[in-house]
Amino acid sequence: MITVIMSMSIGLIISMGLMILCTNISKKSIMDREKASPFECGFDPMSSARTPFSIQFFLIAVLFLIFDIEIAIMLPIMLTMKISMSTTWISTITMFVMVLIMGLYYEWKNGMLEWAE
Repeated sequence: MITVIMSMSIGLIISMGLMILCTNISKKSIMDREKASPFECGFDPMSSARTPFSIQFFLIAVLFLIFDIEIAIMLPIMLTMKISMSTTWISTITMFVMVLIMGLYYEWKNGMLEWAE
């Protein structure tokens, strides 16, 4: 029982110390115009750093992430094929792929994948 209490108190002391340390480190310094401006190899900035971002790039990036995560989820499913029953495995993988295909179809029909408008 004493080791549990000792472990909890050491964990509490370490976490409190880290929180105090992070609070002290993250204090904001006085910001001036030079520190707030973007650094471009010592030259004055050519344009504003706050230019509008194209939503098409964002949508394509999200679509890439969805299909990238799909691959990361499907790889372990392939390994469990040897262990589980084939009907359960086939129905699970079919449902997973169908949901992804329906999402892709939905994005396609709403014109989210079109570059030119």
